[in-house]
Amino acid sequence: MKHLAPEKFLELLDKPEMVKKIKIVDVREPYEWDYYHLDEPELIPMNTIPERLDELAGDADLYVLCAHGVRSEMVCGYLERNGFDPDKLVNVQGGMAALAMLRGFAYD
Repeated sequence: MKHLAPEKFLELLDKPEMVKKIKIVDVREPYEWDYYHLDEPELIPMNTIPERLDELAGDADLYVLCAHGVRSEMVCGYLERNGFDPDKLVNVQGGMAALAMLRGFAYD
């Protein structure tokens, strides 16, 4: 898996043509999503990943984020162990807390 700094992830989100070419998944719980989320990701809580692998499969790079970057890294590792190309898995470091801070929102 690759790791991406939150600043670089926000730069990517500012390029709509790039966002169309990737898949972004937020693996937090629904109550966390309700508190604060970005528009681009799809919510797929971590505990539902095993039953939703087919939704994540494909040729696009898969960017995974959570609250602080721990669950997303675990999900990327799980996907890798289950046949996903590690070169297409991207863990967004720092998660929503880092992204929110960069956007001026106190997540924690």
